[in-house]
Amino acid sequence: MANAAYIHIPFCHHICHYCDFNKVFMKNQPVEQYLKCLDKEMKMAKRVPDGYTSIFVGGGTPTSLNEKQLYSLVQFISNRLPLAESAEYTFEANPGDLSPEKMRILKDGGVNRLSIGVQSFNDEHLKKIGRTHTKEDVLQTVRDAEKAGFSNISIDLIYGLPQQTVEDAVDTVKQALALELPHYSAYSLIIEPKTVFYNLMAKGKLPLPKEESEADMYEAVMSEMELSGLQQYEISNFALPGFESRHNLTYWNNEEYYGFGAGAHGYVSGVRYANYGPLKKYMEPIERGEWPRITEHKTTKQEQMEEEMFLGLRKIEGVSISGFKEKYNENPLELFKEAVQMMGNRKLIKVENDFIRLTHAGKFLGNEVFQSFLIQTEI
Repeated sequence: MANAAYIHIPFCHHICHYCDFNKVFMKNQPVEQYLKCLDKEMKMAKRVPDGYTSIFVGGGTPTSLNEKQLYSLVQFISNRLPLAESAEYTFEANPGDLSPEKMRILKDGGVNRLSIGVQSFNDEHLKKIGRTHTKEDVLQTVRDAEKAGFSNISIDLIYGLPQQTVEDAVDTVKQALALELPHYSAYSLIIEPKTVFYNLMAKGKLPLPKEESEADMYEAVMSEMELSGLQQYEISNFALPGFESRHNLTYWNNEEYYGFGAGAHGYVSGVRYANYGPLKKYMEPIERGEWPRITEHKTTKQEQMEEEMFLGLRKIEGVSISGFKEKYNENPLELFKEAVQMMGNRKLIKVENDFIRLTHAGKFLGNEVFQSFLIQTEI
């Protein structure tokens, strides 16, 4: 049974140059109507007897809601999705968006983790990627959050930005680590279709770092995180022991979760589904008492096993061989013999202590490794 939930708030005051998530400008949008529909959708889900172990509210920018709207959202979630004891309840936030009053609303509503979209500590780079906050806004937001009683705070960073050097990337990581937070995510910039950056790249106007420089940045990120006592538990995520993102681990452990909101994806009772993205198309079926889903796919056993490998290999500990056997009654070493052999020969994965896991070199070619486990044959 799904006891985790992702909730999507698609509103933003500003659209960043690299973002391809389902989002709309906040101005003149039917925000209150959307929140009411979200409430109805959450009400349609089966009750989870022991409560949700993880709730993650993302976007868009959830903190772009005003105080009244944010209060309504938190109340709807509290009423519909009861939390289990010691659950993780995360809100994504933008620096500068999160007033002390909004923080109080979140804290009083049971939110115990903040994920702050920082991306860089270099004001020039922030401008170039279309962010509206500054380094000072980040420092102020973290100070305010700690003052409001939040101790579980994560920040997102992006490297491989236009005109960024390895030294720039290291400087940003060092400034981030100086905040002594328990969790950090560091992603390489990916250029997605239908973004400002994609259009600039198509015109040859996006000066990105070379591949070797980006690899050096990733190496430096891992090294700096380790020096600060943080453990890399997934390709792009680092945490103090006990502060790993429970919600993201839900995905990487191939566990089930609800996805609520426009454009949200979920995985419940073996069915992977996606909701309509446009607000009107999302809200119409809900007003009729129907699920707002645009696609539903019942996963086969073969797909589930491939996903177990594809997702699980993102974790630094890798995929447990005995755990896989218990879950699917199949031995992954035999089932994926070709991929294990091929990736093992290339020194990108290794098999040790009941786990199939990436090597250090494998972390740099993760997508290639994951793809090799998609054998696309039925058993």
